[in-house]
Order: sequence, then structure tokens, then C-alpha cells
Amino acid sequence: MKLQVVIHAAEEGGFWAEIPAFVGCVSEGDTLEETLLNIREAAEGWLQVAAM
Repeated sequence: MKLQVVIHAAEEGGFWAEIPAFVGCVSEGDTLEETLLNIREAAEGWLQVAAM
């Protein structure tokens, strides 16, 4: 499954990400790589909850 991930620079440093197709699915990280790993984990959790 391919999803659009939108990455933003955080005001306090680092990044935060959101998946517009998954309402409320957001995550953050100190680096771009960490942010991408965290948003993937958040998406997996979002899908698990949605499947209940």
C-alpha cells in the first residue's frame, strides 16, 4: 500500500509527519530518517485500530 506522507520541519527542531488519508495519524522525530520510521509505525498502529 502506498500512502502520501507529508513531512514538516518542527519549530523546535526535528520534523513531524502526517498521513492525510489517516485522520489523526501523526508522528515526529529528531531526524528525517527517525521521523519516517516513526510515521510508519504510527500508520501500522492506525490500521490495527481501524480494523477492530
